[in-house]
Amino acid sequence: MRESILTIPVNEVFEPREGCPICRMRDTVEQHICEYIMGAAMMEPDVRMETNKLGFCHTHFEQLLKQNNRLSLALMLNSHLEEVRADIIDKKGLFASKDTKAKKAAEISDTCFVCSKVQWGIDHMTDTVFTMFVKDGKFKNLFKSQEYFCLPHYQYLIQQSAVKMPKNERPEFLKALDEIMQEYAKKLNSDVNDFCNSFDYRNAGKLHSAEMEHVRSSIERAIIFLTSRGKTED
Repeated sequence: MRESILTIPVNEVFEPREGCPICRMRDTVEQHICEYIMGAAMMEPDVRMETNKLGFCHTHFEQLLKQNNRLSLALMLNSHLEEVRADIIDKKGLFASKDTKAKKAAEISDTCFVCSKVQWGIDHMTDTVFTMFVKDGKFKNLFKSQEYFCLPHYQYLIQQSAVKMPKNERPEFLKALDEIMQEYAKKLNSDVNDFCNSFDYRNAGKLHSAEMEHVRSSIERAIIFLTSRGKTED
C-alpha cells in the first residue's frame, strides 16, 4: 500500500512497538489540538464559542497549563465562566429550576472541547488502521508485533472494527489483537505478582537488583494498561 498523508502518521505511532500505539496516537493529536487552541485559534469566534460551551476536562486543563501561555488560557476561562454564570448559576425564571441547573451543570462537567476533537482525530486515524491491516501486509505484520494495547483502546478497537472492517477480515484482526493482549496481560500480572512476593522476608533485597526493573515498574505499567493514562506521562 503506497504511503500517503493518511498512512504516514499511522505508521509513525505503530513503529516504536512500545506501549499502546492508540495511546501514542491520542497523545499526538492532543498535543496538536492544545497547541492549536492556545495559539491564534484562541481568538477565532467559532473556536471560542465551542470552548465557552464545552469547557475542558481536568486532564486537558492540565495539558493546557503546560503550554506556558497562561494569558490565552485565562481569556478562555474568563469567557467560559461568564457563559456558565449566565446559563446556569445566575439564571432566573420559569425554566431555571434547581433540577434544570443541576442537569446543565452535569452536562458541562461531562464535556470537553479537546476530548471531542481528539476523539474525532482518533476515529479517522483508526479508519486508516483498519484499511491498512486489510490491504498492507507490511503494516499487518507491524500491527501483530505491537507490545500491547491498553484496555480502553482494546475495547475501542473491537467496537470500531465491528462497523469499520469487512466481516471476512475482522476475525484475523481480532485474533491478532487478542494474542497481543493475552501475552502482555499474563506477563504484566506476573510482574505485579512478583512485586507483591518481593515483600516476603525470604525475598529480601531481590526487588532492588538491576534485573528486577520490570517488576519495580509493574504498578505504574498496570495503571497505564488499565486506564490508558498514568503517572509516567509528562
